[in-house]
Amino acid sequence: MKPYARAERISVQIQMAITELLSKKIQDPRLEMATISGVKVTSDLRIADVYITVFGDKKRVRDVMDGFKKSKGYIKKSIAPKLGLKFMPELRFFHDDTFDKAARLDALIEAAPKGEDREDSDAADMPDKD
Repeated sequence: MKPYARAERISVQIQMAITELLSKKIQDPRLEMATISGVKVTSDLRIADVYITVFGDKKRVRDVMDGFKKSKGYIKKSIAPKLGLKFMPELRFFHDDTFDKAARLDALIEAAPKGEDREDSDAADMPDKD
């Protein structure tokens, strides 16, 4: 059995509950294009780090993060009954820039100059055996 399996299950439950809340009940326009990319709950179930993906510029990211921080109480109150825990974990929100980094890396790879095919260049460098 994996250690902290309960924390992992609670992480998934929190992610699903917040995602459902975002799609159905939260009216804040700042949160419209935000996606919950992951949740990590500590082993003692006291803290839940919520990772948020936002597409847009830095101002958009700041607006979304402010929206989540201001909605924290409402989010906790709304999802607590769904979790069935004695104590609701403290929610901490973080911007997840993994997708931004991956997109930049893809763009760099595409922009890199194309080299020769390795097989052709290796064959050309080998001396003839006569």
